[in-house]
Amino acid sequence: MPQMRRKTLSRELRDYLMITVAMLSYTIGWTLFLLPNHITTGGVAGVSSLIFWATGLEPQWSYFAINAALLAAALRILGLQFCLKTVWAVLVITVAVPVMTELTGGLHLLADQPFMAAILGAVFCGCGVGLGLSNNGSTGGTDIIAAVINKYRDVSLGHVIMLCDVVIISCSYFVLRDWEKVIYGYVVLYITAFCIDQVVNHMRRSVQFFIISKRHAEIGHRINQMPHRGVTVIDAHGFYTGQEVKMLFVLARKRESPAIFKIIHEIDPAAFVSQSAVIGVYGEGFDHIKAK
Repeated sequence: MPQMRRKTLSRELRDYLMITVAMLSYTIGWTLFLLPNHITTGGVAGVSSLIFWATGLEPQWSYFAINAALLAAALRILGLQFCLKTVWAVLVITVAVPVMTELTGGLHLLADQPFMAAILGAVFCGCGVGLGLSNNGSTGGTDIIAAVINKYRDVSLGHVIMLCDVVIISCSYFVLRDWEKVIYGYVVLYITAFCIDQVVNHMRRSVQFFIISKRHAEIGHRINQMPHRGVTVIDAHGFYTGQEVKMLFVLARKRESPAIFKIIHEIDPAAFVSQSAVIGVYGEGFDHIKAK
């Protein structure tokens, strides 16, 4: 198997593994903290919760049916790869909800502390959604709507989901007849959106390096090989010494920083290195440019 194909397969398997972990986190937040305490979350999970409380229909079935319709509509816009991973995420939640409910035996955590249940449920759900989106998947529902908008506009995913979910949580009053639970739902909504942005931004955070070294060619070659980042050579000279020097300019993900520092230290421990965070990087290997 060619090396490039192996890397692609490895990356895909990693995505599916991370999406599975993300959806299990979401399931924990939904089934252990929110659903037993009658606290509404947003998205299709929120709609499924309302249907469950109103009719007794198990939430996983309405969750699956609504997402199937949304995915069919979004297939052309988001592409087959995104939809396949979202289908996998929806299937994981559909299977995990009844399994977790059965394993916990109707466990009702924090029954007398609904506010704490709302916070913990929101953290699990938000981190799950953020981790899923960072690995090209989602829990479906309003995440699909957010992904469609984010494809064309540089808009916060968490804020889009928040706006889509306000109506769902507000409507929970007509089922629960309890404004206190509606307020808890808004708390869940805010914390979930915050956690989504924190996880997604952390996963996509980028840094830039300026590297001055007499062995710049070796360093640049190694960075090209692993972590497979482009290197730009800039002609410069020292103002004090007047000597001509070569300076490397590198853009990379923050998680790749340790590997780059290791390369520099192995080749030239005396190299002069500047690292700084950047707000956004667009182009091949990073994010796509979003313009009106």
